[in-house]
Amino acid sequence: MAILSLLNILLFGLFLRSQLVIAQVFYDEITLLAIEKEFRLSGWGVNNSDYCSWPGIICSLNDSMVERLDLSGHGLQGNFTLISELKGLKWLDLSNNNFHGIIPPVFGNLSQLEFLDLSFNKFDGSIPVEFSRLRNVRALNLSNNWLTGAIPDELESLENLLEFQIFTNRLNGSIPLWVGNLTNLKVFTAYENELSGTIPDNLGAFSGLELLNLHSNRLEGPIPESIFAMEKLEVLVLTQNLLAGSIPESIGKCKGLSSIRIGDNKLIGSIPTDIGNISSLTYFEADNNDLSGEIVSEFAQCSNLTLLNLASNGFTGTIPTEFGDLSNLQELIVSGNSLFGEIPTSILRGKNLNKLDLSNNRFNGSIPESICNTSKLQYLLLGQNSIRGEIPHEIGNCTKLLELQLGSNYLAGSIPPEIGHIKNLQIALNLSSNHLHGQLPQELGRLDKLVSLDFSNNQLSGNIPATLKGMLSLIEVNFSNNHFTGPIPSFVPFQKSPNSSFLGNKGLCGDPLSISCGSLDAYGHHDYHHKVSYRIILAVIGSGLAVFVSVTVVVLLFMMREKQEKEAKDAGISADETTNKPVILAGNVFIENLRQAIEFEAVAKATMKESNKLSSGTFSNVYRADMPSGMVLSVKKLKSMDKTIIHHQNKMIRELEKLSKLSHDNLMRPMGFVIYEDAVLLLHQFFQNGTLAQFLHDAKNKPDYNPDWSSRLAIAIGVAEGLAFLHHVAIIHLDISSSNVFLDSNLKPLVGEVEISKLLDPSRGTASISAVAGSFGYIPPEYAYTMQVTAPGNVYSYGVVLLEILTTRLPVDEEFGEGIDLVKWVHTAPARGETPEQILDARLSTVSFAWRKEMLAALKVALLCTESTPAKRPMMKKVVEMLKEITQN
Repeated sequence: MAILSLLNILLFGLFLRSQLVIAQVFYDEITLLAIEKEFRLSGWGVNNSDYCSWPGIICSLNDSMVERLDLSGHGLQGNFTLISELKGLKWLDLSNNNFHGIIPPVFGNLSQLEFLDLSFNKFDGSIPVEFSRLRNVRALNLSNNWLTGAIPDELESLENLLEFQIFTNRLNGSIPLWVGNLTNLKVFTAYENELSGTIPDNLGAFSGLELLNLHSNRLEGPIPESIFAMEKLEVLVLTQNLLAGSIPESIGKCKGLSSIRIGDNKLIGSIPTDIGNISSLTYFEADNNDLSGEIVSEFAQCSNLTLLNLASNGFTGTIPTEFGDLSNLQELIVSGNSLFGEIPTSILRGKNLNKLDLSNNRFNGSIPESICNTSKLQYLLLGQNSIRGEIPHEIGNCTKLLELQLGSNYLAGSIPPEIGHIKNLQIALNLSSNHLHGQLPQELGRLDKLVSLDFSNNQLSGNIPATLKGMLSLIEVNFSNNHFTGPIPSFVPFQKSPNSSFLGNKGLCGDPLSISCGSLDAYGHHDYHHKVSYRIILAVIGSGLAVFVSVTVVVLLFMMREKQEKEAKDAGISADETTNKPVILAGNVFIENLRQAIEFEAVAKATMKESNKLSSGTFSNVYRADMPSGMVLSVKKLKSMDKTIIHHQNKMIRELEKLSKLSHDNLMRPMGFVIYEDAVLLLHQFFQNGTLAQFLHDAKNKPDYNPDWSSRLAIAIGVAEGLAFLHHVAIIHLDISSSNVFLDSNLKPLVGEVEISKLLDPSRGTASISAVAGSFGYIPPEYAYTMQVTAPGNVYSYGVVLLEILTTRLPVDEEFGEGIDLVKWVHTAPARGETPEQILDARLSTVSFAWRKEMLAALKVALLCTESTPAKRPMMKKVVEMLKEITQN
């Protein structure tokens, strides 16, 4: 009897539970319909009553309760507290939207939640203490919002946390001790906040911490030994804090460490010799500290080391000869120390060495003749040392050099004409403050890409050669304090330079010195006899005329304004409404023969009309502007986050002028700019064929769509060549996507947004990395923690574009499944049992065997580009070579 009663109770319990589930399922549907109404979500509820098949929704197989809800990247805003009624939710992603206000505390009621991502919104206020009830949560991401206050102690109950990400907010206070007690914690990122105090000395002691990024806070005290205790750490980023003490010896236990970034702190002592045990080390940055002692030779045991930056410390001694064994080393930066000895010839054996920065040390001896043995050297920075002897003629073998800095040394002899052979020299040629003599070589005129030239403070003599007019890209020049004579060649970059660039040469004449070449006597000195009084008289007359003209203009302007206001008053409207003219603060057109065809007011007015908008990107909106002359422009209006550029107007104009002179067929160069009120407008050529994204995706559903693989491969090669050139001139692109590739009338691709990459440069502190990460779907995985826009990151983004070209798929598509983008979809094809042929656009790959073979070869390149490990990705130059081999074979 008792057993029967117990059975009845159990059956009743099951019945009751089933009724509750049915009720919750019914309530889920009502809730989802309310959410659809609030956000107007396309594809929800339209001709389909099965909400489990709606985009972004996954239900449990047993009871059809909503388990996963992904509304990321929809630009949503409004009231979303209704979501908290979906009691069965285990996964909630609301990232990359426009939600603002406080985070609803009721989200703490989602007791089943395992994954919560609210990043990249505009939430403010504090982190809700109610989140302490999310006992099952394993990943919590609140990054890139406007959150304030301290990290709540109540969250110590979240014992299952694997990933805790709160970067780029305004959080303050200290890192709670309980964070170190989270035994499952693998990822903790809290960079770009206002956190202070010390790093908990138990952080990592009880967990297998793999990634720790606390960049850009106010943390002080030592780096805890506990971080390395479990020997699982792979990425450590602690730059730009106030950390003190020495680098822990135990750092060498973490053999899986690939990236150590501890620069911009107050660290002291020497580098532990156990650093050589870290076989996987790729990046080591410890610049701008107070480290001392000698640079340890054990770095040479880190065979994968790509970058070593020890700049601005107190290191002494010489560079270890063993560094010549670092075959993968690309950048060695040791500037701003007290290193001495000769320039190490062993390091020049490195076939991949791209940058050698030994500047501001005490290196002596001479420049070795083998300086150019490394074929990939692009930056040679040896300034501010005690280097003697002559510049070797072999310097001309450095054909890849973009920048050559030899200033402030004791170099003697003449300038070797072979420097004129370095055709790629672009950023700077600086030979200033040495003991160079003799005449300038005529061959220097071949440097048609060079932007900055400095020969000041030497004993150079003779004329400034007229052949220097071949330097078509020059913007900055300095010939001051030498023994130059004769007329300054008539050349725009010279005439636009300040006269200080030519002072200190007693025999020079002509503009911009405003000294007539007829005033030189037989000894090359200036004859001022009888001319001073005339100049004074002319100056007085000129000043009087200027004052008269200025006063007249002001009076006329006031009269015109008064007349406008009177007419407007009679008509019952304001004068501003009558004229509707934007106030142009500055503007310029870099191409001489187009200046008459472009009107700045017409450009500004075009961007005021929504009907002219062509596209909206990460950093700008693009408008069509029809000029009265009949010319059509594409005008890029920078978004509000970029308006700080206006405060650095002169720098911006300089950068744009430089970029306008970049000579490559696959780059969009700025034609000019306009600044009005608080807006920055960049002028470009208008392309009727639009973007690569439109070419691939918008046209594919049209009946006359005729895909052509040959055209697509040519586009892929063109984009790769444009990016390879940018990397060649030390520009890292911030937003590579198919929407930023434009096609001319012959379908030739041109990479756009190049100016943004220079105007917003995170490495120079002009922008936050979080603000310039790029477009959704193209962002490489490492950007989430490296805080650095890199060339390998560009390669990854290009790989996504190449996959688009091959598959005609969007980078992010709901068809791929939850949390899967194009890259993951392609890389996981074998696991799904799909062949490479099934990934490709069948309308292309089935046309001919030759096309399919070429597409499969290009797919291999795309897979290499989208490797998850940055070091495994090829350089853009290599990508170009591999793609061109496809066409040749």
